[in-house]
Amino acid sequence: MTTPPVAKRIPFTRSFHGDDVVDDYAWLADRENPDTIPYLTAENEYTEQATAHLAGLRETLFDEIKRRTQETDLSVPSRKGGWWHYSRTEEGKQYGIHCRLRAEPGRSAPPETVEGTPLPGEEVVLDENALAGDEAFLALGAYDISPDDRLLAYSTDFAGDERFTLRIRDLETGKDLADEVPNTSYGTAWSADATELFYLTVDDAWRPHRVWRHTVGTPAENDTMVFEEPDERFWVGVGLARSEAYVIIQASSKTTSEVRVLDATAPNAEPRLIAARRDGVEYSVDHQAAGPNRPERFLVLHNDGAENFTLATAPIDAPADWAPLIPHDPAVRLADVDAFAGHVVVHLRKDGLTGLRVLTEGEPDRDLTFPEAVYTVEPASNPDYETTLFRLHYTSLVTPDSVYDCDLATGELTLRKQQPVLGGYDPEDYEQFREWATAPDGTKVPISIVARKDTPRDGSAPCLLYGYGAYEISIDPWFSVARLSLLDRGFVFAVAHVRGGGELGRRWYDDGKLLRKQNTFTDFIAAAQRVVEAGWTSTERLVARGGSAGGLLMGAIANMAPEAFRAIVADVPFVDALTSILDPSLPLTVTEWEEWGDPLHDPEAYAYIRSYAPYDNVEARPYPALLVLAGLNDTRVLYHEPAKWVAKLRAVGANDVLLRTEMGAGHSGPSGRYDAWREAAFATAFIIDVAGAAQA
Repeated sequence: MTTPPVAKRIPFTRSFHGDDVVDDYAWLADRENPDTIPYLTAENEYTEQATAHLAGLRETLFDEIKRRTQETDLSVPSRKGGWWHYSRTEEGKQYGIHCRLRAEPGRSAPPETVEGTPLPGEEVVLDENALAGDEAFLALGAYDISPDDRLLAYSTDFAGDERFTLRIRDLETGKDLADEVPNTSYGTAWSADATELFYLTVDDAWRPHRVWRHTVGTPAENDTMVFEEPDERFWVGVGLARSEAYVIIQASSKTTSEVRVLDATAPNAEPRLIAARRDGVEYSVDHQAAGPNRPERFLVLHNDGAENFTLATAPIDAPADWAPLIPHDPAVRLADVDAFAGHVVVHLRKDGLTGLRVLTEGEPDRDLTFPEAVYTVEPASNPDYETTLFRLHYTSLVTPDSVYDCDLATGELTLRKQQPVLGGYDPEDYEQFREWATAPDGTKVPISIVARKDTPRDGSAPCLLYGYGAYEISIDPWFSVARLSLLDRGFVFAVAHVRGGGELGRRWYDDGKLLRKQNTFTDFIAAAQRVVEAGWTSTERLVARGGSAGGLLMGAIANMAPEAFRAIVADVPFVDALTSILDPSLPLTVTEWEEWGDPLHDPEAYAYIRSYAPYDNVEARPYPALLVLAGLNDTRVLYHEPAKWVAKLRAVGANDVLLRTEMGAGHSGPSGRYDAWREAAFATAFIIDVAGAAQA
């Protein structure tokens, strides 16, 4: 194939609010159309041929990732009751192996581990490699060991469409029981005696909306529905409190939430409401058993009159009576809370960085401190309620993921493990920075930057600028082995912390959604201009990248400022946003109206989304080079959105566009680690080539 595939044009008129739009490529949404799969296949073949000259570089990059990775590795064991739990990997195997080891009485420190060596006496709980067998894809939806350590609830997806089959394994025999529940979603919770298992199912729009109770050893058709959420804006979640006293059922829209609890010792009882939903009020609940100087209580993190959230307590018998524990601070966004027998740990954000605060009764609150100027700290696995240690992850753009145990009484941090980076990696060879761009409305937008210390600052270096900006999701600094292949070839890597994310608190999110969504795009363009003005790169060597909602960002900037970028990489991009959000039968649509607006019923929302939706705004103009990555089984961004976008771009003369669709995967791409490394090598090779960087 010497020329790109040409998608056939079948005009289809979409009419809303007096606006008639002709969509020539709507037919691609029909997966059963006999021309759809052949078209996607032809695009894959064209992309493979158009990048054939990069085959050697892709192999080199894959080898670099592989050589730097400790392939046979073991996580830091975490304690729960009488067991240490951990996972490990083995060289040559795609997936992890989940294990446990009996704990020695009185020992709080995890057992010593040696890289590449299984712990003596371990029990293999679940080997994902054995589960996968000859399947090309595997993802776990649930992995939940019962309170008595006898049973494992786990669920599997072999297509990437996030439809899971739930099973139960007897850990004493290592055999699966006859129990099998198809078409479940994420989230499970055990009753106290492990005779009952709670799980979720989804509606036709892929919305988790029902909680079911399954009696172990009985057919799934006998299961009992415990809760159903009829409001299509709300998703439902289920889980077991760390104290294991309550099953917690949460129904949440983008702006409102409601929680019910169910006594885990009485699984057949009706769930009890914490506080009735009120529009705009979000709250979450954890449970803390009675202590020496306090009664049993619920901890409630909420935003009622507190934009950045506040932490309250509530009596067990009057759960809607919230008394402040941490007052609202407009400069601090409280993000989550973890309750333990003697302590409370709060996950927060301040000055654009993550943080942890320890609350101990009778003592001043303690904020944990860290030395780097740009970093991420977050809770790790902490399954044990009766503990004096708190496990956390720490990382930065130059510091590999590091696992620490924090002594909750003293705040002392003990490093348990840092992600190995083989081949002589020295963090002193790299520098990280915080830059600030100025958006058109005067807002200062933070940019996190990393580069080798010998990288020139005269505009000659290539740069990859990453962005997301939606759902209050923060793209905090993180370490990447694969990224080293860019940095060592002279690249600058930067993250634009644009509005729509949560980096600077709830207001930062609110200023990048609904009728202020354009701020996300103009923030990113301002960040692109700033890295050029500051000498980090030039427009001729600047590549942008984003995925999913960040892919919408990529599509928007391609239309708004194509001259600012040499190339754009769009991963599973949400580019046909208006068409999708107009169709309430599609997955996620109704729940998304509180994020983007409701164009179906609101003409103002329609016009606003119409003004930026990437697919609707493709025009005959010079576009940067584009690499578009999609997944045929993607449930979150359906494959036809990127396919239609590419077809329309080609039709207006943008021929420097490549589409690659994973035909056996979904939103997250390939599932096996070696397959994921090859996917990373493919995109990285494109970025290196298009930016004109050295390929050696």
